[in-house]
Amino acid sequence: MKTRLIMVMSLDGVIAKNSTHNPMEWSSAEDKKLYRETTKEISVVIMGQKTYDAIGMPLPGRLNIVLTRETREDQPNLLEHKSGDVKEILNELEKRGYAQAAICGGTFVNSLFLKENLIDEIQITIEPKIFGSGLRLFDQIDVNIDLELIELKNLNDNTINVLYKIKKAGTDFSPRQ
Repeated sequence: MKTRLIMVMSLDGVIAKNSTHNPMEWSSAEDKKLYRETTKEISVVIMGQKTYDAIGMPLPGRLNIVLTRETREDQPNLLEHKSGDVKEILNELEKRGYAQAAICGGTFVNSLFLKENLIDEIQITIEPKIFGSGLRLFDQIDVNIDLELIELKNLNDNTINVLYKIKKAGTDFSPRQ
């Protein structure tokens, strides 16, 4: 199964100031439009419980997978809560006929998938903001990963979106001490 990490961040690599800071409150209209289009095309979004709580509802028109240890009520064909091995979750989705999944954060989920070498592409919108501190795109992992630029586009006069492919050969994943 092909996976694409899709995130918006400030120029200094912050995806949110804290766990309740919703990127939908500060990202551009163009980023929101691209996010909607891309995730609907991919048809599956995977996020953590805090990200889901910040959004406040399932994203319509796609299967929402929320990684959580809590027992929550699912909504058939729209919202599923999962726990356990993320490789197994991806395998299960593939068996159900899904070819792609969008990894849509936050920091813990992004880092988990990267550490497990389960991200094929990274699509990042960089907004013209500097937060100084907050939740990073990845955290608590030490990696050395080569990327190949697939696409770079201006979303508006101040916002860019980049799409990279992760070069899997020679990727060095090691936990941070």
